[in-house]
Amino acid sequence: MTSTPGDNAVAALHRVTAHLAGSEERPGQDDMARAIADALAKRRHIIAQAGTGTGKSLAYLVPAILSSKKTVVATATKALQDQLDRQDLPQLAEHLGVDFTWAVVKGRNNYVCLQRLEELQKTDNQFDFDELSERSKREVVDIIAWSKETSTGDIEELTHVPLDRTRLAVTIQSDECPGAAKCPIGERCFAERARAAASSADVIVVNLHLYGLHIAGGGGLLPEHDIVIFDEVHQLESTMSDTVGAQLNPSTFASLAAVVRRVLTGDTANPLLDASDKLSVALSAHVGKRLSSPLPDFVALPLNQARQALNDILNALRNITADDLDTTQRRQRAQSQCTRLSDQIDVALGMVDNYVAFVQGSTERPSLRISPLSVGHVLDTAVWQDHLAILTSATVPLTLPSRVGLPVERTDEISVSSPFDFERNARLYCSPEFPDRNSSKFEDFVHDELEALITAAGGRTLALFTSNNAMTAATTALRSRVPFPILSPSEHTRSQIIKLFLEDEASCIFASQSFFQGVDLPGRTLSLVVLDKLPFPRPDDPLLEARREAVGRQDSFSLIDLPMAATSLAQAAGRLIRNTTDMGVVAVLDRRLATMNYRSKLLGVMPPMARTRNRTEVEDFLRHITRSADTPSSNSSK
Repeated sequence: MTSTPGDNAVAALHRVTAHLAGSEERPGQDDMARAIADALAKRRHIIAQAGTGTGKSLAYLVPAILSSKKTVVATATKALQDQLDRQDLPQLAEHLGVDFTWAVVKGRNNYVCLQRLEELQKTDNQFDFDELSERSKREVVDIIAWSKETSTGDIEELTHVPLDRTRLAVTIQSDECPGAAKCPIGERCFAERARAAASSADVIVVNLHLYGLHIAGGGGLLPEHDIVIFDEVHQLESTMSDTVGAQLNPSTFASLAAVVRRVLTGDTANPLLDASDKLSVALSAHVGKRLSSPLPDFVALPLNQARQALNDILNALRNITADDLDTTQRRQRAQSQCTRLSDQIDVALGMVDNYVAFVQGSTERPSLRISPLSVGHVLDTAVWQDHLAILTSATVPLTLPSRVGLPVERTDEISVSSPFDFERNARLYCSPEFPDRNSSKFEDFVHDELEALITAAGGRTLALFTSNNAMTAATTALRSRVPFPILSPSEHTRSQIIKLFLEDEASCIFASQSFFQGVDLPGRTLSLVVLDKLPFPRPDDPLLEARREAVGRQDSFSLIDLPMAATSLAQAAGRLIRNTTDMGVVAVLDRRLATMNYRSKLLGVMPPMARTRNRTEVEDFLRHITRSADTPSSNSSK
């Protein structure tokens, strides 16, 4: 009997997994690899929903590599990029039995800029260095020494996290770089080396944001490729919305004016500063609101003024005769930034009907955003027509194909369940008896529930809030009511919070929606995930408001709001069980999950946990986990 591409992929997958520590059968991983291999052979796209613990990275990498087609893997986070680079791809290279190469490409500002380091060391050019704090100066000195030893220049490989100001001093943005050909040490540039490696690699690992910039730039950022894999595809639409279009910040104008003043004397940059001030005033009055198309005069006029000012600056920069290398490099970086900003302004002023203009940020720091009403047409032209796509996540949004314009007639779908025993090891706690979220009693109720549940869990809690105000109020209240450390993103960076949480099993994290996904907290450090409310998107979000109008108010809840809430809820619940021995509780303190007619849609995307509305039962279960975790002979890791 002739074997199929799917059979070959599963056999190759088993060759790899047989060498992994704790190797065990994963039927879902086999099914996913088989379906992807068969889809690629038939030149069809495929959506693969794979529950937590499936091992989806190997399930999509094996058939892609066996296809001998150049592949780009676009992940949601840099952490997942690093996992693929340092763990999954090396394992495949060792055990798959197929020769292949891979490369990791990140945004330019993830690599130290050797030219910037050269400039910072010049004794006759100390302004940039002198304006740093003493700690930043020490960090710069350490980074200069490290740059002579590293093979990648990737900031993430530093043994400590540098200050933001240090990072800005030793890196540059893509719009500042004049290109390798114009840089005196372009042949040694770490970012250029990464791109050169990608051009010859069989597998290229990037993040979704960089792939979005690749699309926005007309496909010139990454090498030509046949297959693109979107991992954590539930973030695809939002990432494309952020990267395809334009974003204009008045503060960017002011920063560029400061750069220009280091190259040009006189008042050449003053008109750009004036335009920055006018744009800031205009946008500040419309934060959180949509703008008309074409842009209203109060926005268009300062943008046109800025566009003219940039033309004048570019002409002045071109007329400079630089007699030293540093001045030449400063001039070229200023030219690059001016050109990029001019392009962004042109996009804004030439906005077409399929785009939405709105104002983000705060009144102090407003930002003009131009985003596509639908990313479907963009992805269809840039991806679906000319590439084979694999779209995967533990939670695939209910309306993904229509939202991203995927051609259904050329797309297969598969859903494989998690190998974890959620029914036995996890509980979902919610009750119709909870007070309404708009009730004056709701905040006190949330704090009381948190106190009882955290106490039973012995800390070990990730509490997630749908607003910063609710998070702050709960943090303040619970610190005086429980004896366990409570970590807050208002006081620590994300990486510091995760490090501290993993180091102290009794600690808790109180965070907002940035922690709903992309956080891996395996083992006994986490027994309880609490959500204060269902994570529906804000009703006044201007981009979503425009999308609701486009589909019709009658259908907007089921087509936009409910799928987004379901995906976010499932992602949050997915933080709990990360391996076969994990145990814990997901508590949703919003009674709508138990009472509303759409609850089945939400429950349908969550892990199949045993459900309860009884807090005493939940507390007993948490205490059992805590006792088990504290018993040396226990097999339970939570």
